Amino acid sequence: MLAAKPLLMTAATSLLVFQAQATELRVGVELPQLAVAEYHKPYVAIWIENKDTREVTNLEVWYDAAMKEHEGNKWLKDMRQWWRKSGRTLEMPVDGITAATRGPGKYDLTFEADDARLVNLSAGNYLLRVEAAREVGGREMLSIPFSWPVTTAFSTQTSGSSELAEVVLSIQP
Repeated sequence: MLAAKPLLMTAATSLLVFQAQATELRVGVELPQLAVAEYHKPYVAIWIENKDTREVTNLEVWYDAAMKEHEGNKWLKDMRQWWRKSGRTLEMPVDGITAATRGPGKYDLTFEADDARLVNLSAGNYLLRVEAAREVGGREMLSIPFSWPVTTAFSTQTSGSSELAEVVLSIQP
């Protein structure tokens, strides 16, 4: 029984060290309730670009992947900025990135630093980009600058005027 105590202490110590190093990136996206005659859920792309505005990593793409004969794919190009940066080179759907379209409401996404979408981010300055486009609707893109990694908690937000209500970025070291 005495030999087991150091092993338990080591496991507990390792867990504390892992938790101290676990950075978490949270993105909150609010889609507004629009008073329009014909409402379609927006396609939304969420990605990170480096300071030179080159695409670095896609976090999520919300679109109608379930349409017969992949009809939903043809409207992905309506998210023009995302499409130019990386969308046209992807074979959709992308495992772990593709999700269904969503209606009005607040959506929270959480990514751990060891997530495949973040693991290759080197230290530096980045832009979180969120672009939304609706059939028979408009298009809007919001950007939030941030540095990676962080040493202290960071949180900021920006608001849209049509297709996006609010985007919040929070990073916990």
